[in-house]
Amino acid sequence: MSTTLLHAGFLPLLDSVLLVLAKELGFAETEGLALQLTRETSWANIRDRSALGHFDVAQMLAPMPIAASLGLTPIATKMIAPVVLGLGNNAITVSAALWEQMQREGAVTDLEAGPAGAALAKVVARGGKKLRFGVVHQTSSHNYELRYWLAASGIVPDRHVEIVVLPPPLLPEALGAGGLDGYCVGEPWNSVGVAQHGAHIVTTKSKIWEWSPDKVMGMRADWAERNPETVAGLIRAIYRAGEWCQQRENRLAAAEIMARPAYLDLPVDIVARALTGEIDAGDAVFTLPDFYIPHDGAANFPWKSQALWYFEQMARWGEVAVSADSAHLAAESFRPDLYRAALAPMGIALPEVDYKREGDRAEGYALDGVAMGPNRFFDGGVFEARVG
Repeated sequence: MSTTLLHAGFLPLLDSVLLVLAKELGFAETEGLALQLTRETSWANIRDRSALGHFDVAQMLAPMPIAASLGLTPIATKMIAPVVLGLGNNAITVSAALWEQMQREGAVTDLEAGPAGAALAKVVARGGKKLRFGVVHQTSSHNYELRYWLAASGIVPDRHVEIVVLPPPLLPEALGAGGLDGYCVGEPWNSVGVAQHGAHIVTTKSKIWEWSPDKVMGMRADWAERNPETVAGLIRAIYRAGEWCQQRENRLAAAEIMARPAYLDLPVDIVARALTGEIDAGDAVFTLPDFYIPHDGAANFPWKSQALWYFEQMARWGEVAVSADSAHLAAESFRPDLYRAALAPMGIALPEVDYKREGDRAEGYALDGVAMGPNRFFDGGVFEARVG
């Protein structure tokens, strides 16, 4: 078998794990791919270097290919996401000072999004210094989920809370230095904030929107069209990495790989928290099996309905005008057709539909022979949209 060199960009985040495992455990090599991984420092760099062709593929924020296809990026080019890098993994963390204020307003350490938001709303209503929260990028699940949580809690983003952008590794330091009151970021940077800066995790992505996507493998649409076999091989490698990582007995080994200097360069015990679901919120440890889901519940399937949810958030916050054309572009950014085609030779059960309702399932359920997880929004919202 000939070998194809594949340049891939990633950020030092826990949910680059499937890309890293595809390389380190030989899943990519089995597909004839020689993965060359480049660690970047910011999502803006990932976005722009991918658009310029410096990377063939990259770990991307789930809304990033959508934004690029809609022309919302400096170097507008159509991008696609044919595979998702797992579900969950981010959280909302606040400073010790803000947590004390929230406690005075009734907050308790239970990670539930509703009560935490209600306590924060009371802090905001008292007036005083305008709070500042950090996110990793404007077109990120972190930004949209933070805004969703704030708005559903009665807090108006931008008016009541300032939201600024910083690269993930800088958020704990900025909070520790007093420049931020809180942030929304993927692991391990919530745990770093707790361990090194006295921060407190108040809620998690899995509590705001259960079993929802955070990162994807993104690539230019024209590159994917020219390299269909390479794309299919990468999808299979990521799928197998997800299968391996989903096994509980493999989680510590995955953490040890991710802790290496080339990837996260952090103590194994901090890296392991998200992988094992043992989350230290600051004054209590919680077992959250669904904090990060690398494979189960069609975790790697790129649902067009979820692309449209992110599109709706972009429209809600004034980033894009809603039209039939823009909705179509957003939906076309997620490519379940490529996912199915790549995995067809493996003979596994896959969703036969591209859209599903979000927010209507409190328990797991079966869809087209696939065991799915719950998908509730913390405020009881339900989202259903499709195009075409």
